[in-house]
Amino acid sequence: MTADTQSSETVHATCIAIGPHAMLLCGRSGSGKSDLALRLIDRGAVLVSDDYTILRRTNDAIIASAPYNIAGKIEVRGLGILESDAAPESRVALCIALDHMVDRMPDEDSSRAFLGMEIPMLTLNAFEPSAPIKAELALRRVVDAAHNEAQGT
Repeated sequence: MTADTQSSETVHATCIAIGPHAMLLCGRSGSGKSDLALRLIDRGAVLVSDDYTILRRTNDAIIASAPYNIAGKIEVRGLGILESDAAPESRVALCIALDHMVDRMPDEDSSRAFLGMEIPMLTLNAFEPSAPIKAELALRRVVDAAHNEAQGT
């Protein structure tokens, strides 16, 4: 292990990047990970990895990438596995837990630990028509909060 890389793990999650920041879409099979990813890609996001994502901790960041055998591929139910433009890696800023039951007013301090780091977490129903917009808004909120904290505002 090098000094800047403490550890890594593979998680059952799809990863989507919007600009320099990524979100992990976590949930059981059939929870809508790839479906939500497709709708986010249609809105301008970029695939990092579908269904399984390698996470590695580098200093104060969790970096996501695809396992070699599925890089640049996404499963589209009813169509099969398709090629997709993909980012080689991205810094994870948010975890979205996919579930059919979503609290009306979520706990703003919810998080999930990956490799010893807490990542903000939000629960969404992937199949709601507004899910891609909610995911984008949540990512923007998390990134803005981190920026404001770093600036001391």
